[in-house]
Amino acid sequence: MVNEVIRLLVIEDEDYDVRRIKKTLRSFHKRIAIKDVVSSGGDALDRMRKNIDGYDVVIMDYQISGGLYGEALITEIKKINPFVQIIVVTKRTVQRTDLSFAKQLLESGAYWFCTKYPGDIEDYIYQPNDFALNIMNAYARKKLEVEYKLSQKRLEGKLRDMHDAYPIIGESSAIKGLVESIEQYSATDVSILLAGETGTGKELAARNIHLKSNRKYESFVAINCGAIPVDLIESELFGYESGAFTGAKGKKPGLFEQANQGTIFLDEIGELPITAQVKLLRVLQDGEIDKIGRKKKYSVNVRVIAATNHDLKRAVKEKKFREDLFYRINVISIQLPALREHPQDIPLLVNHLMQICSTDIGMASPTISSEAMKVLTNYPWPGNVRELKNVVQRLVLTQEQDVGEERIMQALGLAESSDASESIVSLQINKEQILPLREIERKFREKYIKFVRNLSPTDVVAAKKLGLAPSNLHRICKDLGLK
Repeated sequence: MVNEVIRLLVIEDEDYDVRRIKKTLRSFHKRIAIKDVVSSGGDALDRMRKNIDGYDVVIMDYQISGGLYGEALITEIKKINPFVQIIVVTKRTVQRTDLSFAKQLLESGAYWFCTKYPGDIEDYIYQPNDFALNIMNAYARKKLEVEYKLSQKRLEGKLRDMHDAYPIIGESSAIKGLVESIEQYSATDVSILLAGETGTGKELAARNIHLKSNRKYESFVAINCGAIPVDLIESELFGYESGAFTGAKGKKPGLFEQANQGTIFLDEIGELPITAQVKLLRVLQDGEIDKIGRKKKYSVNVRVIAATNHDLKRAVKEKKFREDLFYRINVISIQLPALREHPQDIPLLVNHLMQICSTDIGMASPTISSEAMKVLTNYPWPGNVRELKNVVQRLVLTQEQDVGEERIMQALGLAESSDASESIVSLQINKEQILPLREIERKFREKYIKFVRNLSPTDVVAAKKLGLAPSNLHRICKDLGLK
């Protein structure tokens, strides 16, 4: 940027003042170049329309001939190129301390203004050094505005990609109602409780709320409260300071700190121990967290979206969940429909999941016969969309291109297949490309854990089948990229 030449458009109808401007900038010719000089506002607009990005800074007399001048001309210039910076020079020296005059210029889009010196100063416009310095500052501002706009476009593109990565699929009235609720409540900043059976897509709904909210440019942090050991809940949520307890060699930011200014999603919030519920209540009430080992409070600004598949009202009556916390998180409640309540969306979901799973393993998406699709539509889906996704993964892993009713029955566990389990967890080994043992072990662990999770209604059940603690399964899945 230091070696770039700043391109000027001068709008001035008096030759005398044009000469003074040129002489003022003569010493700065290596950095500042007068590209064009015009004598009216109309000519200036014509030049700019022909070469929209041809100028960096406009130097314009406030009042020139031709009828288009002052704030009106500034506005029209900004319509053509909002990034070009405008410096106004004027003979209206009486206005030098008129704040309303300066305010009008700046609000119309001018960067800076200065007054022409009296006529007996024939050589320069304003103070040469100050004049040149403000041109350079104006150019720097233009560069910043252009870069900011490009950054916003890149960020908005990433947000669109995230929206595309987490679509809510369905055309039923139940799904349309869910989407309308998300649209309606995402603009607010209050706590939301997502209720629904396991596998109905509560985290998906939470992500969509976040992506449509005013916090969309900030972090979205998700945590499964039921997957973290009780004795680690508080340190995970709220963090700790160095030396807070034995083994705390360094300080750790909690998830609420990481989500500051953004959104935190607390899945299975009913699993939180009472002590953690008390601290969570303080966050919701006062915006303060109690970090272990820290004497002072730590302020955070976080939107909380909670989710549960349990009856929290019953938990309140049974003294397992704090009543005051329940009302804090339940400002707005959204009920997610079970899959059996909108079976007409199943074909859309199947096709969507088929494409994703097939792409992941580099295969063409299988074709499902109409009879097979009827079986899927009529199935009650106790595990909801999560179970449907598992079934689709099984179908794709069979590597059959034409999926019929029998294979669907096998994938649903309604018919036996001698090789079904083996095909799901088997590995394809290429003798031309021998992989390291560690990579083969990782691939098998990934497929086998997927297989067991597909056969389990929850990760807690899957962990029990695998002989693992739920927290260990959670860690392993995170390492394998399955979370």
